[in-house]
Amino acid sequence: MSITRRAPAKDMTWLPGGRFTMGSADFYPEEAPVRTVEVGGFWIDEHPVTVAAFRRFVAETGYVTVAERAPEAADFDEADPDLLVPGSLVFQPTPGPVPLDDWRRWWHWTPGAQWRHPEGPGSNVGGRERHPVTHVGHADALAYAQWAGKALPTEAEWEYAARGGLDGAVFPWGDEFSPRGRTMANTWQGPFPWRRDTPRFVRTSPVRSYPPNGFGLYDVVGNVWEWTADPYGIPGGEPPAPSCCAPRPDTESARYVIKGGSHLCAPTYCLRYRPAARQGQAANSSTSHIGFRCVVRP
Repeated sequence: MSITRRAPAKDMTWLPGGRFTMGSADFYPEEAPVRTVEVGGFWIDEHPVTVAAFRRFVAETGYVTVAERAPEAADFDEADPDLLVPGSLVFQPTPGPVPLDDWRRWWHWTPGAQWRHPEGPGSNVGGRERHPVTHVGHADALAYAQWAGKALPTEAEWEYAARGGLDGAVFPWGDEFSPRGRTMANTWQGPFPWRRDTPRFVRTSPVRSYPPNGFGLYDVVGNVWEWTADPYGIPGGEPPAPSCCAPRPDTESARYVIKGGSHLCAPTYCLRYRPAARQGQAANSSTSHIGFRCVVRP
């Protein structure tokens, strides 16, 4: 079949597809087994969907995100009624060192938090138009993709794209985290979750703030986790591993694969700013560090 190389939308890159080595046996158990996977050619967004792009979608359609809707009480029999209000999960650094076995110390259910108000009421996205949109659930990402004439990538497509042609490398740029001392992605450097030693960006960063990978794609690791189209499961059939991404306090909904890690990933807690890394996230849960990008398949 003849494939046109004209981009179907602005800021998309054509990947011809091929075979690659997916997964890793060197870090977290949910990334195994390592296997050879083949994907067909597809177009992919050069960077995560931005606040500005999502704002255009909402302005045209009137769409209301998951975080802006009050949950149905019938769906959450054991939930605290005080939590059944529109809102989302917001990261807040702790005052000092804390044990890392309880995400509730730094993740806070925040009524009124949503994509327009990332830190809750009183915050806004002014000046963050080029940042990735956050506080979007899986259905929100799907709705945007449908509006844009696109789709969410499969996990295999996403990982193939993120590797940038460096098959088997730890990071999208090679095996060294900081080549020649250069910071390659927006990740947490310093003692998590109370002090960041990289003050350039406190939370998310504008897309294209760091170097692209070999395919010309930006922010494939760090900045924000990204939704994929695939339900979460373990390739080897093992029970799902504990997630470093907080679930919504009152939900046990179906989970989907998220990829790429975020600005909150730290080597002492969540070394998941790698193409092979993966987590399962509740579909109806939104947070201040999850976004998405889209694909178009011929």
